[in-house]
Amino acid sequence: MKMEFIGEGPALVIEGEQRMLVVADLHFGIEADLAAHGLHFKSRSECRLERLHSVIDSTKPDALVLLGDVKHSIPTLTWQEHYELPKILDSLRARIPLHVFPGNHDIGIERFLHEGEIQPKDGAILDGVGYLHGHMIPSPVLDGHLIVIGHHHPLLSLRDEVGCALQTPAYLRAGIDAKKDPGGRTPSDNSIPSRVLFVPSFNEIAGYDILQIIKKPFSPLSRMMQKENTEIILADGTYIGPLRALIPDEAD
Repeated sequence: MKMEFIGEGPALVIEGEQRMLVVADLHFGIEADLAAHGLHFKSRSECRLERLHSVIDSTKPDALVLLGDVKHSIPTLTWQEHYELPKILDSLRARIPLHVFPGNHDIGIERFLHEGEIQPKDGAILDGVGYLHGHMIPSPVLDGHLIVIGHHHPLLSLRDEVGCALQTPAYLRAGIDAKKDPGGRTPSDNSIPSRVLFVPSFNEIAGYDILQIIKKPFSPLSRMMQKENTEIILADGTYIGPLRALIPDEAD
């Protein structure tokens, strides 16, 4: 298995027998939700879609894996989503097969998807790799595989003595402690350990500090991750190092 980190996404290419382009948390329609809360922005959906098409052009994948939260509004659809989503999805499927793993924001997205595009919410294996959005307990079929998820929008903040010097999307890679399985499954002595890769949000205004993900985990897999061997990788593939080297002792 080969991985390529695409900084202009952020996006990830995972290549085995097939070349999969992986994108998380597009959140199309977020501007309508922000407007409802008094923050008014012109829709950036067209620019976001153009960026995704550019990544498809440069990576030439066999399929596109969307790790959930394709849309934003919950629990209903907004006028923006009704208007934009059909065109967005049609433009993508005209070029490449889609595999959509629904997220917690994807209520109602089924009406916009074609047969065979939607995947189980608790995950599935594609070409030897496990995928799901990340808000649910992962299916047992993912055990022993690399599990690639979205949902968390990891953002690295590097601070100097006077404040924040850098904020940038980043990946988190960690082992999984199967003993913390919220589904109550007990690992066997000869079970193969799983690893999880947290993919940053493709949406340019969605981000959540990595330290908050670690200190206040809010999903089954973030609660199961092994902090002691967690590693940080920038969106372009630059290896930052182990999490423990970047946080002060009091944040452990």
